[in-house]
Amino acid sequence: MNLNQHPQKFSPTKYARIGGAIYLMIIATGIFGELVVRNKLVVPGDAASTASNLLASPLLWRLGISGDLVMHLCDIPLMVIFYLLLKPVNKNLALLNLLFNIVQTAVLTINLLNFLMPLFLLGNSTYLAGADMHSLQSMAYAFIKLNSYGFGIGLVFFGFVCLIEGYLIFTSGLLPKAIGLLMQLAGVCYLINSFTLILQPDLARALFPFILMPCFLAESSFALWLLIKGVNVSVWNQWSEASTR
Repeated sequence: MNLNQHPQKFSPTKYARIGGAIYLMIIATGIFGELVVRNKLVVPGDAASTASNLLASPLLWRLGISGDLVMHLCDIPLMVIFYLLLKPVNKNLALLNLLFNIVQTAVLTINLLNFLMPLFLLGNSTYLAGADMHSLQSMAYAFIKLNSYGFGIGLVFFGFVCLIEGYLIFTSGLLPKAIGLLMQLAGVCYLINSFTLILQPDLARALFPFILMPCFLAESSFALWLLIKGVNVSVWNQWSEASTR
């Protein structure tokens, strides 16, 4: 469909509100996986206790993985919606934003395999019958730690997504400039958190979770504004008309 030839078929407000609802679902599933599942089952620095918790609540662990998978599935329609909304403002930056988002989602989705490995290692599979339980527990915990690093790598790309989206929001007038600034701040915080995790893990532990609080504020505000208010339709139409000249 050529949106420029049939502008009446594309409602920026409708798409923005759908995007806001999807974004809130992404935030909710992320909170569920991190606070309800991992925060309950993973004991920092204690492989044996973590293994015991996973064996006692395997379904909860699998629900956390499933929730993360739903979160990444929701990323796909949200990417399309943001591209359609931001394309009239700056097509090249909207495309760049889409590409960063695709890489982020691909990295984070593959990274979920690290959460499945503890279930394989701690299960009663016959091919592990002769393995030392202490070693299996340590390996299971190592894969959980590896996931946190894989997540940090994925968030490097998402940090650039936030920077680009924040810039486009700030300059376009489609949403309040404050949301644009908050999204750019979120991008900086994501980048600091990820690179600190790789370069100085001890400092990263000291900064977490405070470094990500601006990210939660920015993304929640962005999602709620899209859901409740949508975008400035008259401004979007002006950008759309200007992009066709």
